[in-house]
Amino acid sequence: MTRIAPAGAADLAWLDEQHRLVRLRDQLVLLGVNAELRDGNTALMVHRPAPGLPVWVFVGYGGASYSWQNANKRHPVDDPEGAAAVLAEYVSR
Repeated sequence: MTRIAPAGAADLAWLDEQHRLVRLRDQLVLLGVNAELRDGNTALMVHRPAPGLPVWVFVGYGGASYSWQNANKRHPVDDPEGAAAVLAEYVSR
């Protein structure tokens, strides 16, 4: 019988960050914003509706915030709906 070792704390934190990005992506899609998970689900690429560079979103600050624009913009990860609304407005400029 092969036993599977429990995931380490680092593995669980990584999975949690991935799930947070998935939730944000889902909220953006509901708002009609084109967003896709990239780099093994460690980053979210949010496309602008008009020509321009996409916005890259990460989970940072110890897993507490979504961050973009070189971490100059942040939103708490426990509010993916609010983060999606802020990002949708940000990419529409």
